[in-house]
Amino acid sequence: QVQLVESGGGLVQPGGSLKLSCTASGTIYAINDMSWYRQAPGKQREWVATINNGGVQRTNYADSVKGRFSISRDTPRNTVYLQMNSLKPEDTAVYYCKAENFDVASAGYVDVWGQGTLVTVSA
Repeated sequence: QVQLVESGGGLVQPGGSLKLSCTASGTIYAINDMSWYRQAPGKQREWVATINNGGVQRTNYADSVKGRFSISRDTPRNTVYLQMNSLKPEDTAVYYCKAENFDVASAGYVDVWGQGTLVTVSA
């Protein structure tokens, strides 16, 4: 079984920066894409960014964070990061990590989620 643990959340002032980390542990055969999602109070969970697992890493971002957030990955350490700059109050949310993990039983990739880390942007 694979577990994801996020860290790095906290309180930051508008315009500030935070870097989130998410590390996968357990019995890992292969991890495909890794992503960040967020859920603000009273809203649905939304996708933030994705990074693939390849020789040439490709990234994709939601329009709301493009140019401010940067996703990166340390594949040997099964860790994904989210560098968040120029934070705004509307970035306040619980941030979740998701990994596409290869499941031997089903011979396919299944989504595994972390427990989330709270980011609060406020003066």
